[in-house]
Amino acid sequence: MSDTIVVIASSTGGPAALMQVLPHLPEDFPCPVVVVQHIWPGFSESLTDSLKEKCILPVHPATEGHLIENGNIYVAFSEHHIKIKKMPAHHHVFFYSEEETKRGSAKPSADILLESLADSGYANVLAVVLTGMGSDGTKGIIGLSKKKRVHVLAQDEESCVVYGMPGAVAEEYGDCEIVELSKMAGRISECVKMPDE
Repeated sequence: MSDTIVVIASSTGGPAALMQVLPHLPEDFPCPVVVVQHIWPGFSESLTDSLKEKCILPVHPATEGHLIENGNIYVAFSEHHIKIKKMPAHHHVFFYSEEETKRGSAKPSADILLESLADSGYANVLAVVLTGMGSDGTKGIIGLSKKKRVHVLAQDEESCVVYGMPGAVAEEYGDCEIVELSKMAGRISECVKMPDE
């Protein structure tokens, strides 16, 4: 099992941004990628289907009980908050959480997913924050960084539809790297090969 996981959080403008990032991840990508995209109910399926057509890596919905495997992309559906749970033999699975966030975050919430990784077997978390309204992801990243090695890549303002989410994490989390959208896939690949940097 890889000790690194990638979490991508996005909202307004996110589907188009994801299409510029995920299809460029290489076939030998060494760890799992979990996508939390704020989207209207019913549209998660079409986003997942579109990513399946364009991505080299396998793409799956992040369904409850699904075993998380390296080199796979998982998309959280809009009907549920998701968490990640450590199982025996160093395996991890998704499970649904019906808790209601009181932080104004949409469902699914990147904060809730990130917080669940504090008790996981992943030592390194690469958090990627793309275009979106609000600040979902920032509190989760700050909290998680107290227990895990967290590296943050935030989309640059110029390429964002809305700079809310990347702007919030760039302002509140000190160790945040600003990356142009066109270079994001390459930088993600570099980071997962250098988890201790």
